[in-house]
Amino acid sequence: MSKFTKFVMDEKAWEVPDVYEIERLLGAGSFGQVSKAKLRGGDVNVAIKKLLQPFETAEHAKRVYREIRLLKHMDHPNVISLLDVFHPSSPSPTLENFQQVYLVTHLMDADLHKTIRSQKLSDNQIRVILYQILRGLKYIHSAGVLHRDLKPGNIAVNKDCELRILDFGMARLNSKDMTTYVTTRWYRAPEILFCWRNYSKAIDMWSVGCIFAEMITGRPLFPGRDYTNQLDCIIDVMGTPSDEFKSKIDLESARTYVESLPRRTKSDFMELFGMGNSQAVDLIEKMLVMDPENRITADEALRHPFLRNLVQPQHNDEDTAPLYDQNFENMDWLSVKCWKELVLNEIMNFRPPPAYGEVLNSAMCQGDQL
Repeated sequence: MSKFTKFVMDEKAWEVPDVYEIERLLGAGSFGQVSKAKLRGGDVNVAIKKLLQPFETAEHAKRVYREIRLLKHMDHPNVISLLDVFHPSSPSPTLENFQQVYLVTHLMDADLHKTIRSQKLSDNQIRVILYQILRGLKYIHSAGVLHRDLKPGNIAVNKDCELRILDFGMARLNSKDMTTYVTTRWYRAPEILFCWRNYSKAIDMWSVGCIFAEMITGRPLFPGRDYTNQLDCIIDVMGTPSDEFKSKIDLESARTYVESLPRRTKSDFMELFGMGNSQAVDLIEKMLVMDPENRITADEALRHPFLRNLVQPQHNDEDTAPLYDQNFENMDWLSVKCWKELVLNEIMNFRPPPAYGEVLNSAMCQGDQL
């Protein structure tokens, strides 16, 4: 059994099993810190995320439960999944001493945001990256889950152009009533900006279209400074929405603003992206459709001529996930204590994926022999 090592990283106390050798802090946000670590006695690198104030409120605790459940459910080469989860009060936790949660996931070299900024991607690199994004997204969508926060910074890439979709903090089931504040503004679908309450998997496909365009040009397609400017950026490229689309806008102020603008025609995408690949442009145009009902799906995009040569026969089965049970999303009456119990139960019942479990056990055995 591993002992726990205590240390301070960026003014936050950490406590991790000594089977993990922490190397450095990778990043931090409002919900957690992420460090690079190595399994003792080997060359297996992982990312460890310490969740900050996981049980401060019922909403915080529910978010922790959601993230663990989703990570445990995912099992796909292009989607981040859970390798290990622990808390310092192991192996005899109580609700009173259960205050910290650490998640162990795959470590990747960089995110797509940094990759796009650091180099000009070739047509083949763009094709390979896009194909993997769509495979991962098809898998996520097949589980009945929307990612809701797809952007280059949430797509991890290694030097071989292998990638995984990250960060399920915003992810939810397909729903008829979801909050409008999702997705970083530049990658946010029109139906979210216009406050449609009934939206679907199509919001993620708009985000993929924005990412695809950014890989080609090296810059964001719709870099809005604020809400109103974001609408302007989209309409400048996409043209004035149809009367049918405008009739679906529930937010009166947004509808009034759009109707007040001078009429604009859609940009020529072949000219906009300055490239001769008509198949790539055709696929972007099918992703960046104002009305979500007419937007291409991840499954359809994978069969588009631009990507057809990358398709492998086994991918269809690999890209289909079991349906994800997320009935707990409606259980807003639960207290912090109840959510803690649910989180603790998920941790205690967790078993690492077989391949990782083997190297983890080997590292633990080495420690017992020291």
